Amino acid sequence: MIECILILDFGGQYCHLIARRVREFDVYSEIVSASTTPADIEEYQKKYDVKGLIISGGPQSVYAENAAQFDKGLLELDLGILGLCYGHQLIAHYVGGIVEPGEKKEYGITQAIIDNPAGVLKGLNWEETVWMSHSDNVVKMPEEYEILAHTENTPVAAFRHREKRINGIQWHPEVVHTQHGKEIFENFIHTVCKCTGNWVMEDFIESTVKKIQETIGDKKALIALSGGIDSSAAAILAHKAIGKNLTAVFVDTGLMRKNEPELIDEIFSKGFDLNFKSVNAKDRFFKALEGITNPEDKRKAIGREFIRVFEEEADHVGAQFLIQGTIYPDRIESGTEHAATIKSHHNVGGLPDVLGLEIVEPLEDLYKDEVRVIAKKIGLPNEIVHRHPFPGPGLAIRILGEVTPTLTGIVREADAIVKEEIKEADLEKELWQFFAVILPIKTVGVQGDVRTYRNTIAIRIVQSIDGMTANFARIPYDVLERISTRITNEIPEVNRVVYDITHKPPGTVEWE
Repeated sequence: MIECILILDFGGQYCHLIARRVREFDVYSEIVSASTTPADIEEYQKKYDVKGLIISGGPQSVYAENAAQFDKGLLELDLGILGLCYGHQLIAHYVGGIVEPGEKKEYGITQAIIDNPAGVLKGLNWEETVWMSHSDNVVKMPEEYEILAHTENTPVAAFRHREKRINGIQWHPEVVHTQHGKEIFENFIHTVCKCTGNWVMEDFIESTVKKIQETIGDKKALIALSGGIDSSAAAILAHKAIGKNLTAVFVDTGLMRKNEPELIDEIFSKGFDLNFKSVNAKDRFFKALEGITNPEDKRKAIGREFIRVFEEEADHVGAQFLIQGTIYPDRIESGTEHAATIKSHHNVGGLPDVLGLEIVEPLEDLYKDEVRVIAKKIGLPNEIVHRHPFPGPGLAIRILGEVTPTLTGIVREADAIVKEEIKEADLEKELWQFFAVILPIKTVGVQGDVRTYRNTIAIRIVQSIDGMTANFARIPYDVLERISTRITNEIPEVNRVVYDITHKPPGTVEWE
């Protein structure tokens, strides 16, 4: 039976990153509701060998009115248990510890002092660089618990039960900024939960194809194919499941990258045995965006228009299902049961309330790097496997303010220059995303010995592993100089280029 660790979702922005970290050790992980009961665990035991529970972080305080809670009976199960951040505080609160508002909040990089490098902290140094994001602190634990670590502001930064397999950590080992987060998960998975690691990505592929077959049966479906890695992988998985009952639809919104429609048509109409159709919908998307400046409204307008296009195409082929390449960062940023909404993604939070199609999202629990692994295993070409992320709403969210064909053309040309220079400098493999944004301001410049008053372009280049956190990239100045010079020389409407040096958090990768 496949080993499994369940993650109770309290709405932390990194909840699915926890699941992904577990899978790196070849152990299946699944996100479950925070209201999961011991009886629910018994049901899971019929399908999986459940070895442990991880209680995620979340945006609430344990003392807040209507604070999210879990069933205390879970602490009595013979399983490895690890509480992270809010989960750490909840365990402490339930077992008689004391949780108080901190005198100082801890956000970002913090130094933790390891008082006892044992249990989940085995092998760590006496001082560790960790990633914190909390305002409440555990200040005291009952006698049956042992304090493993503290920070300058947090008296109990990690603890464990002296006899049971219950552990708590205030920081986020799932985030790459925590120096030895991987070792913490390895200790929990192998030592505390006693997992051997018997799950591989092929299991996911097999189960996903089977699930699509069971969901759609002999009915027909559309796949919203953008040509990005996510929708392409979803298309091939769906094709494996339902064959010719799938129609792949590419919608040319007028908001795509330079030469994108031609490239997608070349790859999918000729390279794969798919029912492929390209729909020219430029005019209707620009019409839908007229007068809209708020980024959330843009995303929702685009989401609505996408659905209407797909409903029309579904009528043509008699499809009842719409398959999307939604991945987990799309869903968590659009808000879940306990997670705050950061931005609505056009294929999640941007969907209309009433749909004429049933949505199927086979990749909804995966991160981008996991999708790349799957894409390679199912035979997608490297050109698709290694494509950099591009937002579903396209260039609309790289235009701050109202979207017009003219502004779209400007930012499209600037974006193409960024990509050409990054490729020329052989930096593509080091970077997560690189693109241009057009700002809603004009500045004074001097071009051709005359005064100009023209548009400003911001360049955003980041490094990341999973998209949930990111660092701005320290690009060589000569590369940035070439980008700036080309943009201001080749695009007459632009006279100034700036570089974004904001990490995620506090910013997001995209500006809108």
